[in-house]
Amino acid sequence: MAQAAPAGFQHGITLDAAITIARETLAKGRELGLAPLTVVVLDGGGHRKALLREDGGSLLRPQIAEGKAYGALALGFGTRELARRAQAMQGFMNALSDLAGGSAVPVPGGVLVKSADGTVLGAVGVSGDASDKDEVCAVAGIRAAGLTPETGDPL
Repeated sequence: MAQAAPAGFQHGITLDAAITIARETLAKGRELGLAPLTVVVLDGGGHRKALLREDGGSLLRPQIAEGKAYGALALGFGTRELARRAQAMQGFMNALSDLAGGSAVPVPGGVLVKSADGTVLGAVGVSGDASDKDEVCAVAGIRAAGLTPETGDPL
């Protein structure tokens, strides 16, 4: 029997939604014939809710995927926008990297997860193939869970 959360705590993304997102993200990668993917789902507080790594994924893929999700969550927009800012404002990115302890990865593939009313529930990060393809998979996973993706570009 599930217990109610303590008063005042907002958990954001549910475990069921996180698992759906992770599974469907990988399914999209298989459908597209991509390299082995790793997907990380963070809740609104930046805590890991789900991590799936396909067989054959290289050593640092979990950290890269988490860094993409963390970067999106840290600044409140998808990492496609973060990538643009990294190119335009190197000083800002150096400061962000220092503040985040090197944990923010400023390339596409980090996508915010929002509810229908626009509330940020968490973020998804995907790593393994080209960043644009990673992002496509994240968006598919988020939509499969009935939630709204935010990449940093209009969808």
